[in-house]
Amino acid sequence: QRKNPFSSDDRLASKPAHTHRGDPTYGRPPEGSQTEQRGKDAHSHVGKEVEELCLIIRSTGQVGEDGHVSVTFGQLFETYVTISNKVVGILLRARKHGLVHFEGEMLWQGKDDDVVITLL
Repeated sequence: QRKNPFSSDDRLASKPAHTHRGDPTYGRPPEGSQTEQRGKDAHSHVGKEVEELCLIIRSTGQVGEDGHVSVTFGQLFETYVTISNKVVGILLRARKHGLVHFEGEMLWQGKDDDVVITLL
């Protein structure tokens, strides 16, 4: 409708047609929109889940010689799965933010039960 010369809807004409990759607003919802607010709420929720995961690792793990708390994936999975079924995704997010360390790209229940997760 933005390109339609017969459209008299001024609301459509006032919005930018497209953003480009170099534009700082590219791939982001409009400021003040409900979509932006939902994204902020989701980010906050995931942040709280990461914090909770770190607290559970601290409470169930063992302090190693280096002073870091470690727990096996199997033990963490059994403890955390009663709280949330997203334990692997939350672990990946925590690693991305430098809060935990573990070997491998993905952890699988059963196969990776002996993988050590270290709280940094």
